[in-house]
Amino acid sequence: MAEMLRLHHPQLVAVWPGMGNVALNAGVYLLSKLNMSLVAELQLNELFDVEHVEVKNGILQLGRRPRNRVFVWSDPSEQRDLVVFLGEAQPAMGKYSFCRQLVAFAKQHGIERVYTFAAMATQMHPEQPSRVFVAATNQAGLDEWTKHEVEVLEDGHVGGLNGILLGVAKEQELHGACLLGEMPHIFSQLPFPQASLAILKAFSAATGIDVDFTELALQAEATGQHLSALLAQVQQAYERESTAEEEEFQAEPPPEEQLSAGARRHVEQLFEQAAHDRSRAFELKQELDRLGVFKEFEDRFLDLFKKAS
Repeated sequence: MAEMLRLHHPQLVAVWPGMGNVALNAGVYLLSKLNMSLVAELQLNELFDVEHVEVKNGILQLGRRPRNRVFVWSDPSEQRDLVVFLGEAQPAMGKYSFCRQLVAFAKQHGIERVYTFAAMATQMHPEQPSRVFVAATNQAGLDEWTKHEVEVLEDGHVGGLNGILLGVAKEQELHGACLLGEMPHIFSQLPFPQASLAILKAFSAATGIDVDFTELALQAEATGQHLSALLAQVQQAYERESTAEEEEFQAEPPPEEQLSAGARRHVEQLFEQAAHDRSRAFELKQELDRLGVFKEFEDRFLDLFKKAS
């Protein structure tokens, strides 16, 4: 657990891996563009089991439990600091207990608002702008969000920690909201940065935290075009009564050990650049995602945001 953080009217954003990498990519983008610093790691090992063993050159070793790290951005104007909680996984059991501990941490450090990000799968076309939906802990908060081109999630449920955390926050009289970015259901297993971009734009507008969206917007545009082309291929395949194209969506990403020497050198160059300029970290994240190796490099990537000793 961290020492007591000295923060100015702080707000918390909590993200985990999930559909379309929508929340995780939004969180990592904030880390990179706001030059955030790692300040704490929450020890919640009792809620996580070990899911597998690692194999390196034929030798087994016990896999580690998921990590839960806390990053901080200090507002230069000392008006509103931002805390980002980044969890590597959601516990299979004990989600309510997990959220109670995280809310206790938030209240201990004076957090005034809690936000979660999530994806909402719809029939949208990949090149359409993503809508953002909101569910809030109280009516006043909901009314505030509707001023920023955000649609109200009228009915339904928010699954996993994205919803439970806010339910626990409400129990503890801490207000907040879940922002859900729209993405195509047919590509729910693929990264969809358009939804991350839409969420962050709404978040920036509502909180006044200024973020440069140039890099994420370019990625979102390129991804939308690529997925649109894939969708056309799928539609053509159905017309030909062929399922060959479906295999493209089931392929596993290449493991780290299959990286070519050239790809490894490129990754190392990006790590070196990001170590000197953390605004380059999202470029590194994109490349690790493209190569399918972010999970293997995740600890090293997040270590970039440690404070210099």
